[in-house]
Amino acid sequence: MLEVERLNTFRGPAHVLRNLGLKVGDAETVCLVGRNGAGKTTTIDSIMGLLPIRSGTVTFKGRDITRLPTHERALGGIGYAPEDAGIFPDLTVGENFQISQSLAKGRKAGTGIDPSVFELFPEVRDFVGRRGLFLSGGQKKMVAIARALTLGPSILLLDEPFEGLAPVIVSRFIEAAKRIKAMGVSLLIAESNLMTASRVADRLYAIDRGEIIFEGPPARAFENQEVMKTIRG
Repeated sequence: MLEVERLNTFRGPAHVLRNLGLKVGDAETVCLVGRNGAGKTTTIDSIMGLLPIRSGTVTFKGRDITRLPTHERALGGIGYAPEDAGIFPDLTVGENFQISQSLAKGRKAGTGIDPSVFELFPEVRDFVGRRGLFLSGGQKKMVAIARALTLGPSILLLDEPFEGLAPVIVSRFIEAAKRIKAMGVSLLIAESNLMTASRVADRLYAIDRGEIIFEGPPARAFENQEVMKTIRG
């Protein structure tokens, strides 16, 4: 589905990602786990085309998309929900969906909300007319994920979707992630908390200082003392 090979990305003069590689298979949930500043967001942004890649390749469904513009990656089947949700504060939830829907070719204008979104997040129905400015953090994350799904992606990139949420809401989002996978959509989730990642991941990568230091099932990560020490700081 998605393969990243020998990725090197800079933020200004800082060399953040160093020969990073990872894979996400069909209908697989993969978590990228690491401390703050380890390179998780830079990895997501590089895959999405939001940051220029100095070297390396990003392949999606067998196609090299390394130099493809961000909007073409989205239309090609890569959904994205950023850490800050990216909700337009002066627009209603419905209007936020319309913006996403307007990118989809051949779709009729409207609210842009697929019925399956309400199945994942029934709460969205209650605040579809509310402006983004008046949404809670959890509500914004719901809208961001749902908005990404309006384009019918094959893979969904989620940057810290559980950050700052109460434990009961985290469980709610984990169940939603599992249902998204059951719909045949792969997920790549950037996550700081290994315990949370283990609840949703089929497989995970641990990243530190822009390099992958571990790859495998969550159970093996807990058995690796070096990985545990690095992630916990």
